[in-house]
Amino acid sequence: MVASKIVMASLSLTHRRALTCAATASAAYPARLVPHPPDLIKWVRKEGGFVHQAVKIAQQHDETIGLGLVASEDIPKGSDLIALPHHIPLSFEFDHSVLSNLARKVPEELWAMKLGLKLLQERAKVGSFWWPYISNLPETYSIPIFFPGEDIRNLQYAPLLHQVNKRCRFLLDFDHEVRHALENLKPDDHPFGGQNVDASSLGWAMSAVSSRAFRLHGKKLLDGTHNNVPMMLPLIDMCNHSFNPNSQIVQEQDAGNLKILVKVVAETAIKQNDPLVLNYGCLNNDLFLLDYGFVIPSNPYDCIELKYDGALLDAASVAAGISSPNFSAPAPWQKEILSQLNLEGEAPILKVSLGGPELVEGRLLAALRALLASDMETVHKHDLNTLKSLSAEAPLGIANEVAAFRTIIALCVIALGHFPTKIMDDESLLKQGVSGSTELAIQFRMQKKSLIIDVMRNLTRRVKSLSSKGATAQG
Repeated sequence: MVASKIVMASLSLTHRRALTCAATASAAYPARLVPHPPDLIKWVRKEGGFVHQAVKIAQQHDETIGLGLVASEDIPKGSDLIALPHHIPLSFEFDHSVLSNLARKVPEELWAMKLGLKLLQERAKVGSFWWPYISNLPETYSIPIFFPGEDIRNLQYAPLLHQVNKRCRFLLDFDHEVRHALENLKPDDHPFGGQNVDASSLGWAMSAVSSRAFRLHGKKLLDGTHNNVPMMLPLIDMCNHSFNPNSQIVQEQDAGNLKILVKVVAETAIKQNDPLVLNYGCLNNDLFLLDYGFVIPSNPYDCIELKYDGALLDAASVAAGISSPNFSAPAPWQKEILSQLNLEGEAPILKVSLGGPELVEGRLLAALRALLASDMETVHKHDLNTLKSLSAEAPLGIANEVAAFRTIIALCVIALGHFPTKIMDDESLLKQGVSGSTELAIQFRMQKKSLIIDVMRNLTRRVKSLSSKGATAQG
């Protein structure tokens, strides 16, 4: 396993704002970078921004969430809550500098590190325009790259473990890249004011951006679309998440000077003492934990990843009592369908999922229906979209549908068996009292197990319903 906890190095520089970070992953809200940071609302107003008189920064009712924005009085629907003029958001503009050259080495999937470099530069700079904002940022983040090794293992879920290790490995490698790029630079050319930057400070910056930045419309392209630009939005980024938001972000263009104005508007009426919440996106718990450091209970968009594997499906079908499965040796016409589903052939995408809005990923469902069918002509009567749709009830017959569902249920049983602990064990551990990072890891794996059980229950109900219809038809 890659280094599971990035060691933090203290800096003794006093004439600069040190880039020291603490590797503490805690469910309790961490301290801000300085004990008494400037008033963020006053700063936004001073710089020409707008903040509704009822919007206040306050501790949330759930102490694990920490600070957020709250309405101190009732706010009508449609009210402007916050408006930031173009110069307040923090974004990264590429040029020919050392910082830009470093950012170009960051893979696009880790885009947060690009803007994170700019954030670190401004954090190190004395007199930075954004210091009133940066000083209000959390000192630590409760995301898995800062978990102790034991708590990374406590996640018990291979796809997330892979992503955590990948990010840790990147930070350690990028640390060397940065050190090499900063060697022998003249003081005026040094992007961080002469300070050393290590994996810990890089991890802090990437976490700050991934958990707080928004991807907004940038410059208009020739085809009329806009490129997406990650931006840190001071004060706006203190709105917490909800799948039922009462606020939304709006981008407007000032007709007078063509500058973009970013606003938060009340999407619904907001009652006194209610938090201001935005929808961060329809994300699964892997991304919420990786990027934001929290887990959503009963997340309707959560899912589990499985690898499409013929031998595994054969074993699952046999366990489910399905006779003569041939997943590992499909007929030529079945192979053609698998190719159309991108589960066979050159560069297939073998990752499939259960859960989320689909319940069963359409590609997996279509593959099972086709491979459990013996009549090629019957299958070819239906297009792929029908075969992929769970709402298309038993397109290839009740027996075929029951066999497909039982195979998926057996896959769920196999997936549950990969977790070393049961939900009851996890609940018992939480009652004993654990560290913040351990609690997050246990909550994450409990949600995955609950999701698998929910899929099994849903499909079991469908099997019973189909079986009763089949018995009625025979009667």
